[in-house]
Amino acid sequence: MFFRKCLCYNFSMRKLILIAMAVSIALLFGSGKSYAFPKGEEKDCIKCHTLTDEQVKEVLKPFAPDVKVLYIKQSPLIGLWETAIEAGGRKNVVYIDYGKKMLVLGNLIDAKTKTNYYKESFDEISKIDVSQIPLGNALVMGDKDAKNKIIVFDDPE
Repeated sequence: MFFRKCLCYNFSMRKLILIAMAVSIALLFGSGKSYAFPKGEEKDCIKCHTLTDEQVKEVLKPFAPDVKVLYIKQSPLIGLWETAIEAGGRKNVVYIDYGKKMLVLGNLIDAKTKTNYYKESFDEISKIDVSQIPLGNALVMGDKDAKNKIIVFDDPE
């Protein structure tokens, strides 16, 4: 009796596995191509996908609970948002997928143009407005009205 049940079970399982494999192969090779948008329709992913400051904070909460969002924009790689953040006094650029489940940290480089999008964005958010530096007690060397200026910070003690 036990042997007969095992044979039936094995036969049923084999049949189920074969059907699952056939369906998988049909789905994999059947249609050839699939498109997210109907042919001729505008392909603007931002119409369907959104990311708010609150969602960014929720995604990054396990890593940095005190995140300040500087901006959110579509990254050059479709499927990712580029978010500039500030946490703990440091600024950074983080890429978040449309599903809000994956983070990409680090360089995003265009293979053809060799453009480093991460570096460009990081450099942009890291710029310092030199006009905001108080120079009232500064020691000026050279021409006061020179086109290019160098500011050196030093502690005399």
